[in-house]
Amino acid sequence: RIDGRGFHKFTSLHSFEKPNDEKALRLMNYCGIEVMKQFTDIILGYGQSDEYSFVFRRSSKLFNRRASKIVSCIVSLFASTYVMSWTKFMGDTVLQVPPQFDGRVVLYPTYKSVKDYVRWRQVDCHINNLFNTCFWNLVKTGLSNAEARARLTGTRSNEKQELLFSSFGINYNNEPLLFRKGS
Repeated sequence: RIDGRGFHKFTSLHSFEKPNDEKALRLMNYCGIEVMKQFTDIILGYGQSDEYSFVFRRSSKLFNRRASKIVSCIVSLFASTYVMSWTKFMGDTVLQVPPQFDGRVVLYPTYKSVKDYVRWRQVDCHINNLFNTCFWNLVKTGLSNAEARARLTGTRSNEKQELLFSSFGINYNNEPLLFRKGS
């Protein structure tokens, strides 16, 4: 899995749209696809927010399964593709600092473990996006970040969905799948 390092600052510096910047998410997806084209032992890629997970064939012998070699090559290709493709997706927004990504290799012993991992990432996407959709809509009404966070503290998913609908006319279930489920 690769993960954006310092992306809160990076997204603020580059004025990403909140809660979701579709152009930036499409850039991430493009990078994920390019990694999958180069590393054909990858059988699944899943992205959300500033992270991307890749699942390799169980039989993969890529780099003799050396974790450090695999992760360094994946992260460097992803990051360089991100920089090289920036203007294709972000238009006139000037890339002011290079993005940074960290990475890790995790070995899962069973197919069930892999399925559970991907499900966990997708649930995490939903939880984070629902919170962020509420949070940024509250901030847009004039609440401070601290006030918006306090307003959401302790709320459950159904309460967040009701807040979105009753206060902002947003039916969360109609939000794009890219935002709610990842890609």
